[in-house]
Amino acid sequence: MRHEFSEVLNDLVDYFLLGDIQLLERFKHQHELPDDLAHAFTHGDSGDQAVREGVVLPLAGVDNLPYRILFTLDNHTPALREPGSRLKHRRNGYVLQVEHGVLMLYTWRILQHFTPKTLGDLMARYQVPGRPIIELDNGWYDVEVLAGALVRDGLYEPAFEFVLKKRWSRGEAAGVDTGYAFGLRGYFD
Repeated sequence: MRHEFSEVLNDLVDYFLLGDIQLLERFKHQHELPDDLAHAFTHGDSGDQAVREGVVLPLAGVDNLPYRILFTLDNHTPALREPGSRLKHRRNGYVLQVEHGVLMLYTWRILQHFTPKTLGDLMARYQVPGRPIIELDNGWYDVEVLAGALVRDGLYEPAFEFVLKKRWSRGEAAGVDTGYAFGLRGYFD
């Protein structure tokens, strides 16, 4: 099964985040972090801890472009590995935990003022069709991140694809490079 979303923007910040955002809210409370999670994540080790524990998957170095976002499940062949696609980045070793039945791609800006109100507003906006959010069984997932370009309507479009495989036990993303730059500018022309 594959879910595909077009024209996804990064809010002019070179970052995307993937995860169960309500799990991030619990992480914030458990670790008594401030509403400015962006500051906490960049000025301490709580961001790295959230990645290791499968709360969030960070994508740094994201160019300011409209992206096609894909979620590939059930051992389907990833679109970025199909003939005609241009794969530039392939990173594995990520794990994510889902506790609230949804996985969403969101931007760095929500972390700058991560309150119940801003989280509620974001969740309401994601009820509109076309937002990068999927329903997913609760549990643990291995995640491979692919980035490159896909042909859609005869043109190459920059794309991120998340290949998700269900795990039967808790995982840890201990060896991932959270600062790895997923830049694609100029690669898909």
